[in-house]
Amino acid sequence: MKKSIVIFYFMLLYALVQLISWGTLVVKLEPARMAMVMGEGSVFLFLLCIGAYFLHQSIKKEERLREQQQNFLLSVTHELKSPLAAIKLSIQTIIKRDLDKARQTALLGNSLKDIERLDDLVENMLLATKIENRSYSFPKEQFDFSELVTKITDRLQVHSCGCEQLITPVIKPGIKVMGDQFALSSVVTNLVENAVKYSGPCADVSVELTEKDGHPFLRVSDKGPGIPDAEKMLIFDKFYRVGDENVRKSKGTGLGLFIVKEVLQSHDADISVRDNVPHGAIFEITFS
Repeated sequence: MKKSIVIFYFMLLYALVQLISWGTLVVKLEPARMAMVMGEGSVFLFLLCIGAYFLHQSIKKEERLREQQQNFLLSVTHELKSPLAAIKLSIQTIIKRDLDKARQTALLGNSLKDIERLDDLVENMLLATKIENRSYSFPKEQFDFSELVTKITDRLQVHSCGCEQLITPVIKPGIKVMGDQFALSSVVTNLVENAVKYSGPCADVSVELTEKDGHPFLRVSDKGPGIPDAEKMLIFDKFYRVGDENVRKSKGTGLGLFIVKEVLQSHDADISVRDNVPHGAIFEITFS
């Protein structure tokens, strides 16, 4: 891509040199036509600069997209290798060692969680592809949203500080939603996983489901590094990773919030992002 930019600027410089040389030659041969040459040259130079600007923006956009795709492939590779390595280690431990029933059950339970993590990753990639290709129809039906959020928070519950609970759910029972249960489960999963991922060990993550003005209202709060104001809208772009290099090194594909935005748009639901106090981020979803 850098080679393309160099060639582009070389051609632009060549065009400018030719414009100046031909204009100078015409003026020397016919001095009376200087005004015409200056006028037409200015128009040509203006159009050339406008075209050069848009071409430059297009080249830079393609370069950013290429970098994002490379980062995505690296992220997916890491996301696949980590749970696979953990599953392999657990199974090898069960096979090679004479473990009691409780220990075997614990290792199998951890393997099952890693398999569910892999399943979430694959479903995210498939759903993102279908959404982008406009091949997903979002089949809607009425279902118990409270039950769905409860199941997801229970499954993603992490115990990083002994028996301390990391995710604190406050869920009003019996809240119904008319929508695509599979797609909305991806929304909740992505928001809660992001909150857990960026909050760090022993940090509290809050998941609240209530009703606001008679409509379902979901709030996911974390105590991570937070999101700068300038990036609050960019985080919903495909492949976008927020924060500095230390934050970007955390696992993730950059698809989660893209899926969240697209799914909620199809359900006429609004999502907003605001700062948590003293630090962190709060995602709020309001269904119409």
